[in-house]
Amino acid sequence: MPTFVYRVKTPDGKDKQGEIVAKNEMDAKTQLIRQNYKIISLQVKGEAGTVKKIGALFKPKVNQQSLTIFSRQFATMINAGLSLVRALDILAEQTEDKILKAAIADVKKEVEGGKALSAALSKHRHIFSDLYISMVKAGEIGGMLDEVLDRLANFMEKDFQLKKKVQSAMTYPAIILVLAIGIVIFLVTYILPTFVNLFREMDVKLPFITQVLITVVEALRQPLIVASLIVLAIVAVFGINLYYQTPVGKRQIDLIMLNIPVFGLLNKKVAISRFARTLGTLLSSGVALMAALEIVSQVAGNAVISNAIDNVRTKLREGENLSGPLTETGIFPPMVTQMIAVGEETGNLDTMLNKIADFYDTEVEYTLSSLTSLIEPIMIVGMGGMVGFIVLAVFLPLYQLITASF
Repeated sequence: MPTFVYRVKTPDGKDKQGEIVAKNEMDAKTQLIRQNYKIISLQVKGEAGTVKKIGALFKPKVNQQSLTIFSRQFATMINAGLSLVRALDILAEQTEDKILKAAIADVKKEVEGGKALSAALSKHRHIFSDLYISMVKAGEIGGMLDEVLDRLANFMEKDFQLKKKVQSAMTYPAIILVLAIGIVIFLVTYILPTFVNLFREMDVKLPFITQVLITVVEALRQPLIVASLIVLAIVAVFGINLYYQTPVGKRQIDLIMLNIPVFGLLNKKVAISRFARTLGTLLSSGVALMAALEIVSQVAGNAVISNAIDNVRTKLREGENLSGPLTETGIFPPMVTQMIAVGEETGNLDTMLNKIADFYDTEVEYTLSSLTSLIEPIMIVGMGGMVGFIVLAVFLPLYQLITASF
């Protein structure tokens, strides 16, 4: 069994580091949580090196749409009465994604050898998440594997659609920004140098903004300076990515993403929708609440929300209900916690969570529409400001020269 290196906060608030032997990451987390430790970081021993972290950034991943199609087709075949091995054999042949194809073929061999499907899938955690594996395991135990796979496909489709909506809304502003930068580069590279040479020959005192423009133009025409700026930008992006791989960095950046002006509200709504959809799907598939919350914590996509869910699990272990600790986190709006409270009282928590997710999916659409409407005038004003600065810097000296000649 692998050895995990952990860093935790003890019940008395002290930091503690150590090692623990466990079957997998989930088992290691369970052991630590049972000791009332709050997990700060947990990783397999020997995987903390920078080289491996860099490698993880470039590790090939399976397209989410391919995985969704696989789940949907798998569910249909199982429901039609095909055996697991036969269904996996057909899916391995027709799947176009090479990484997924190889994984399915390996899973088929494991199942042929007598392993449970969930155990075979757990060998490929870079493709099948803890959420996926846990739901499959619950489906195997409850004898409703086809239903669970169908729910998984529905969940992944909605999750994929939500991501696409956000990406689509950000595409237009991104294109406008690239065009604006392209126009400025064209002006600085081809048009403004002519005026710079003209200004040098003029016997007039240049305005401050013209001097600034000349300095910028001359700097951007130096290959060494341009290369340095590009390298600096690459190093900055790469450094932020590496910092984000650390527990402290991930928590700090995720906190900024939840509180950043304009986009913070959107990020929070997306996170709440993901939380509700994931937890509702797990509960409706037969996964116990504590185990479901542990999985939701792992796939939350935001360290702040993940830590909040871990705190909720601790409170649940002490005998509290779900809605109370969620309210105390300060992350979840009153409407969400009240609906969850009603779901607990009526015994329809999974249904209520799915309703919350549907509501917040709609809220995300409205927020995206508002953001797009807000970003357009801001970018137009920004572009106008840049062009206005350049025009003013160019024509002020000409105006001085004309007025001086009369």
